[in-house]
Amino acid sequence: MNNTTRRAYVLYIVIIAFLVGLVYMFAEFYINGERWASNQVNRHIYVNGSLASAGAIYDCNGTVLVSSENGSRVYNSDSTIRKATLHAVGDNSSYISTGVQYVYSSKLSGYDFLNGVYNLKKYGKGNDFKLTLDSEVCKTAYNAMDGRKGTVAAYNYKTGEIICMVSTPAYDPENKPDNMDENDEYEGVYLNRFLSGLYTPGSTFKVVTAISALENIPDITTRTFDCSGEYATGDGTVICNGVHYEQSFEEALNNSCNSAFAQITLELGKEKITQTANELGFNTSEKMDKIGLATSKFDVSAADKVDLGWAGIGQYTTLVNPCHMLTLMGAIANSGKAIKPYFVSECVTPTGSVNKIGTTEESTKITLDANIANTLKKMMRSNVVNHYSDSTFPGLEMCGKTGTAELDTGESHSWFVGFSSREDMPIAIVCVVENSGSGLAAAGPVVNKVMQKICN
Repeated sequence: MNNTTRRAYVLYIVIIAFLVGLVYMFAEFYINGERWASNQVNRHIYVNGSLASAGAIYDCNGTVLVSSENGSRVYNSDSTIRKATLHAVGDNSSYISTGVQYVYSSKLSGYDFLNGVYNLKKYGKGNDFKLTLDSEVCKTAYNAMDGRKGTVAAYNYKTGEIICMVSTPAYDPENKPDNMDENDEYEGVYLNRFLSGLYTPGSTFKVVTAISALENIPDITTRTFDCSGEYATGDGTVICNGVHYEQSFEEALNNSCNSAFAQITLELGKEKITQTANELGFNTSEKMDKIGLATSKFDVSAADKVDLGWAGIGQYTTLVNPCHMLTLMGAIANSGKAIKPYFVSECVTPTGSVNKIGTTEESTKITLDANIANTLKKMMRSNVVNHYSDSTFPGLEMCGKTGTAELDTGESHSWFVGFSSREDMPIAIVCVVENSGSGLAAAGPVVNKVMQKICN
C-alpha cells in the first residue's frame, strides 16, 4: 500500500512538473515568439544577415518605399527619396533601430502567434505597411537641409500624423558607401535625430519660460523690462543678444531678450520653472510607434543664480528632444491639447485585412492650460509678424520661435519651432540644423520650403 502511495505521489509530481513546463514553454513562446521569428538567423526572412523577404512599405500616397523582389529588398527608384525616408523605413541590416524594418520586422514578415511565418511561404509576401509620411515632402526637406546635419519634421497637430520626418546625414540604401565608418560626413548616420537626438534648445526654451511666467506671475503681461545688453544676477552676468531698452513681455519674446528672460527665470525660482518644465513633458519618458524617444532633460537643482538665468534662456545643461518639442508646439497651436505624433498608419495582410496601428491619441505627458496656450500662440504669431517677417513664410500665417543654441565647441545649432495658424493647415514643425549659426538664417528657409510644399 505504501509503495502504491509513493508511486502515486511520484506520478503526481511528474504530471505537475510536465504541466508547469508546458505552461512555461507556451509563456516563453507567447512572449518571445515574435522576436524569435524575426531573428536574423531565420533564412525565410534574412539572407546573409540582410532582410530579404517581407511586406512592402508605402507612404501616405501609396508610393512604394521598399518591397521584396526575387529574394531581395528593392527601394524607391528616386535616390533622394531613398535617403530622405531612410530613418523611417530603416536599413536591411537593422543598424537603424527606429526604422519600420527593425521595429516591425516580425509583422512585416507576416508573423502571427498561431501560424508563425507560414503566411510568408503561403502568399510569397508578408504584411504591407502604410506610413503617414509624404515622400515628396520628405524629399523637399532633405534637399533643403543641403548636406547639413540635423533634423526636420512636421505633423498634423489635430490628428497626430507625421507628414515629414527627415534626419541627416543619411545614405542611399541601394548604394551604401564603403567608407562610412571613417568619414566624418556620416557621423551618427544610424541615429534618427528627430526621435533619438538631444540638443541644447537655445532660445526656443523661452517658450517654456514664458508659459511658466504666465502660470505664476499674475501681472506678467503688463510688466516692462529694461535691457542694457546684459543682466547682473548677483552671481554673474547674463549677456544679451542686443540692447533692447524698455520692452513689454511680448516684445521681450519678439526680441528673444536674454536679459528679460533671465530676470523672469530668477523671479520664478528653481521650483516653479522646474514644475512647469515637468508639466510640459521634460524629465519624462515617452514612446511613439513602439519606439522610445530620447527624454528631454531640465535640472537646475545645482544651479546658482547666473546658471539659473542661463537655464531660463535655453542654455546651461538643458537638453531637448526634437519630437518632444514638436509635440509641445502642437499643444500650443491646439489650445493646450497635445496630440501624440505617429508615422506608422496601418498594416495590411496578404488577404487584404487592414489593421490600424497609429491613432489619434492625446498625450498625458504634457499639461497646458488652454488660455495660456492661446496667449502664447498670439505671442508667437507676433514674433513672426513683428520680428521675423511674414515675408519669410509667405502665405503661411506662421507662429514661431527661433533658437541659436550656443555650444562649448563648434558653431551654434540653429533651431526653428512653430506652426501655421491657418485653420486649413493644422501643421506644426521643428527644424534643427547643426553648427549653422543663426536660427532664422539657417533653419528658417528649411521650414519655409517644407511648409510651402505641404501647403501646395
